[in-house]
Amino acid sequence: MAQGTNASLQIERLDGGHNSTCKGSVSAMDDEKDDNLDNLNQLSSGKPPRNVKMVRHCSSSAFFTDFESEIGILGLVSPSSENSVFLPIFRSGSWSEKGPKQYMEDEHICVDNLHEHLVTSADLPSPGAFYGVFDGHGGTDAAYFTRENILNFIVEDSQFPSGTKRAIKSAFVKTDHALADTKSIDSSSGTTVLMALILGRTMLIANAGDSRAVLSKRGRAVELSKDHKPNCSSERQRIERLGGVIYDGYLNGQLSVARALGDWHIKGSKGSKSPLSSEPELKEINLTEEDEFLILGCDGLWDVMSSQCAVTIVRKELLMHNDPERCSKALVTEALQRNTCDNLTVLVICFSADPPPKIEIPRNHRRRSISAEGLDRLKGILNN
Repeated sequence: MAQGTNASLQIERLDGGHNSTCKGSVSAMDDEKDDNLDNLNQLSSGKPPRNVKMVRHCSSSAFFTDFESEIGILGLVSPSSENSVFLPIFRSGSWSEKGPKQYMEDEHICVDNLHEHLVTSADLPSPGAFYGVFDGHGGTDAAYFTRENILNFIVEDSQFPSGTKRAIKSAFVKTDHALADTKSIDSSSGTTVLMALILGRTMLIANAGDSRAVLSKRGRAVELSKDHKPNCSSERQRIERLGGVIYDGYLNGQLSVARALGDWHIKGSKGSKSPLSSEPELKEINLTEEDEFLILGCDGLWDVMSSQCAVTIVRKELLMHNDPERCSKALVTEALQRNTCDNLTVLVICFSADPPPKIEIPRNHRRRSISAEGLDRLKGILNN
């Protein structure tokens, strides 16, 4: 596992996950427990990956007190100033486990310094960074190919960087078509794509699939992507309009996501309109001092944990040790303790060299009292 604090590029081939024992504990929080976690649907295991000679079993012995922090943060005192000029400093960490599945099919990429990573970056705003989570299915072919090529497709596009959104959408199409044209890639292999491209203070989130991006804004979870599940109303309408059907939450009875790259055994020929879309949804935000860190995670995390709970765990970990990799590991370990049914990959990207500030809740200094008459009336009510 490459360290996220100093490395400008972290790329890992996740053929077997981490063969390590994760130990730790998180104290119980006084927040409301999520009662909906007991009704999770078992995800079917994917096809075994091709060209993988050895897969190592991973297990976790960590104990976490069961909690679900569903906090609503109101009236918080923040030391930041909206008028100050904020320039982010990128630090990242990642952690992956294959979980209860037989094979590991996730891939990811962390580039903390885009200028050092790219051969030509003279026209790019500074600083720059790129992060991605690729949740493969039907083997690792599509996820690995996408991780290796999608950033190059973006920066080599003629519309980049002046038309970054158009370049990202074009890169998704080029990657998808390349998966169809590459003979060495199994046509039944596919992958979801969740990526964050940051240029200066502008962050673009692109998502096709059911991974999720969550921003911590002074401890409050802000979801920057939408899970593309077939049962989602907007996805269901699009699928049915294009002739697709949904069986028990699965597109055409085969796939648990409504958008993905690859899967050409479902899409058919290039140029045809398929119920399985490769088009990403984009979200653009300008980072401020209020924005503390970003979590990118595959659905194995979000199947058993709310966005706010994940933000609360990471924030608490950062206040203890300020290490984004250990934060990623804490989320993965907690998801394993909650009996996730899928592979796990988590990225934590910090926007400052310092840990997030402690949140101060302003106290109400008004003194409240009760009159003698009111006290007598209260005594009478209690006595009766």
